Amino acid sequence: MLERLVNWLLDALLDLGYPGIVVLMAMESSVLPVPSELVMPPAGYWAAKGELSFVLAVACGVLGSVLGALANYFGARWLGRGLVRRFGRYVLLSERALERSERFFARHGEFSTLVGRMVPVVRHLISIPAGLHGMPIPRFVLFTGIGAGIWCTILTAIGYLIGRNESVLRTEEVRRLVGQVLVYYVVPALLLAAVVYGVWYRRRRRTAAEAGLP
Repeated sequence: MLERLVNWLLDALLDLGYPGIVVLMAMESSVLPVPSELVMPPAGYWAAKGELSFVLAVACGVLGSVLGALANYFGARWLGRGLVRRFGRYVLLSERALERSERFFARHGEFSTLVGRMVPVVRHLISIPAGLHGMPIPRFVLFTGIGAGIWCTILTAIGYLIGRNESVLRTEEVRRLVGQVLVYYVVPALLLAAVVYGVWYRRRRRTAAEAGLP
């Protein structure tokens, strides 16, 4: 099934071109089940074959990711809070818990948005708390774009690497390389970023407290 989907995407991207990347990544970034691991590697593969531009493919992937994330953001902003307040008690989400989560996102929203774009499953959902808690749109777009840019570059590079070394894009090869990159590079980098951010945040809070700032 996945092999057929990859083959279809491989052919479709040549027919749809850059707009196709934008549309597919917008779907991936929203709640629709189109994994980015099956979109950007084929784009990188065709970039290696000279059919697409690597830079433009990544740019289109980022644009699509931002557009899809904005759809989730505005959906949560317009509908989410009322639904949570009305039905939250059925999933053990009280008004008090909602307020706590709002305070957390107010303090750490930028970092959570950026890092969340590179975590499987989370990247599809991180836009919802951003919209729910009213994260300023310019900051949301900026940090979503940075995170999506890193992730799209990684996936496109994997496809490019396969295209430079093999004549066929195989699903198992894509999954193997994505898994290796996640385990050996992305996860350690995110853990290091979390530690650095935690140290920086504590120092900033301590400095603000000493200066008498809120």
